[in-house]
Amino acid sequence: MKLTPRQQTFLDSLFELYRELKGPVHYSVVAEKLGVNKFSAYDMLKVLEEKGVAASDYVLNDEQAGPGRSQVVFYPTHKAAQFLTQLREEMRYNADWQRVKEGILMRLQEAGRANPGEALREALSNLPDAKTPLNYCAEMISVLLLNLQQIKDHNIAPALENMTTRGHLGLATLAGFSLGTTLSQETDDLSLRDKLLQHTQRFQNQLATLSDESVGKLSAFLNDAMMTLNHT
Repeated sequence: MKLTPRQQTFLDSLFELYRELKGPVHYSVVAEKLGVNKFSAYDMLKVLEEKGVAASDYVLNDEQAGPGRSQVVFYPTHKAAQFLTQLREEMRYNADWQRVKEGILMRLQEAGRANPGEALREALSNLPDAKTPLNYCAEMISVLLLNLQQIKDHNIAPALENMTTRGHLGLATLAGFSLGTTLSQETDDLSLRDKLLQHTQRFQNQLATLSDESVGKLSAFLNDAMMTLNHT
């Protein structure tokens, strides 16, 4: 699910007011908090309702008498709580992304001058330390590239460069390409092949859970990682 920055602001405000008031919130209260027209607030809350992160109900207004005294109120759904929790986690871990990325690129630079097999095993050993799907996928990209580095045929470079611009499809293709290369070659190290198979499957599963923003970061990282290996 995706929300625009404006939609996210309204959802944050609705959540805060719901907790503060300990119950559903009239759209005019949201409008006052954000300094917008109450009809604009109503329209935006209805959009959030369509997305499943808000719900509305009608309650009686004790300040009015006679018929037609009900008013519409809004409250965040369970889906909204899940979305905001995930968003805060992403923001917290994104702040760490630059450090993680630079660390992997530095290791790749060192790996490019080392024995390809040893570099691959060391990269695999770093996978358990990846705390988030984004970080895990970045570590796996280094594993997949180092695995391909073992191929003596260097004509794969053009195919890899094409993958950096294809987002989710390109990253999934990289995984399939690297794994297919492993399975097509004879090896005495069956445990290494089994680890690659296991982690490639996990990589593809984790990739499917990432937002478009995170996939974009990984595509850019793939480009940086390839440039790093090409210059070693």
